[in-house]
Amino acid sequence: MNSPISYLKTIVVFLFISCSTITIAQNINFEFAKHSLKPGSKTEILLPVETETDSTVIPVTIFNGTKKGPVLGIVAGVHGTEFVPILAAQQLARDIDPKNLSGTIILVHIANVEGFLNRSFRVNPIDQKNLNRVFPGSKNGSMTERIAWTISNTIIPNCDYYIDVHAGDYNNDLRAYAGYYNYFDKPVVSKLAKDIAVAMGFPFVVQFGNEPSLKNKAVYTSREAFIQNIPAIDIECGRKGIVEEKFVIRIKQALWNVMGYLDMVDQTPPKNEEPVMIGQRTTISSPETGFFYSDFTSGDYVKKGMKLGYITDLFGNHVTDIKCPVDGMILYKTFNPPIKKGDGLFNIGHIN
Repeated sequence: MNSPISYLKTIVVFLFISCSTITIAQNINFEFAKHSLKPGSKTEILLPVETETDSTVIPVTIFNGTKKGPVLGIVAGVHGTEFVPILAAQQLARDIDPKNLSGTIILVHIANVEGFLNRSFRVNPIDQKNLNRVFPGSKNGSMTERIAWTISNTIIPNCDYYIDVHAGDYNNDLRAYAGYYNYFDKPVVSKLAKDIAVAMGFPFVVQFGNEPSLKNKAVYTSREAFIQNIPAIDIECGRKGIVEEKFVIRIKQALWNVMGYLDMVDQTPPKNEEPVMIGQRTTISSPETGFFYSDFTSGDYVKKGMKLGYITDLFGNHVTDIKCPVDGMILYKTFNPPIKKGDGLFNIGHIN
């Protein structure tokens, strides 16, 4: 029979182990942009970005969960008129409960606020630059370069995983897919990104890079994350610059799937069919300026040599046919008539 002292020691040891377990499971304050955010909190922050003559903000919501877990960065609105991701971010911000969250979510509602408010196609109207072509940006550059610099230095380094969410813009008919950066000299980061992309549940997953190493500068926001050794994933969902609720819902579901996969929320991701992996893409550019016509749509399967459309001059006279150079599937295409020489007409994913 145990003595009262032995029994008391057992209770003390049990309480010590229990308290240690609770301590390990609990989250801590999250430090972000001079803010110290408590566990279980939701905090809305306007990150200022200024030049000598102009100023803007980046609206960010931080959800710091009550339990420890990874930091997930989600960015919408790099292109201000890709409205579906922006609305998905707004709705997601209402649905996430930090008290039921493990880890932390950094949610950028709109990276390019001026592009959004001014309905500016693809570029920031302040300096006419495309935010997704200037990363990692410059601390002393133009407005768009400073936005990129702020994201590269304030948001991305705080993340364990990074998701950039896009859609088809005003001229772009797009087939929804997930994508991730894959370079052979970074197998661990690439594999982690692949697992996240697959967990999203899209039927197609595009591999960006698929090369021995990344030798060029970032240019794109998610590639900047990859350069910083953070698994980088893209979502492309939505088309033609319009808001269709089914695509808003699809983006939100993909992000919830990721949170479930990372054990950030008590949600088991659905078991989806294995996606089709697209390791190579071909872009078809316009050889002429004028009117572009095509009856094909995104998601159509095409064959090498097939006529995909044609171009006329400004009078409507036929100039040239557009032939398909490879077998594959149309990931996205220009769907309206205006076209300039060198503009992209189709992006075709190679399907074996």
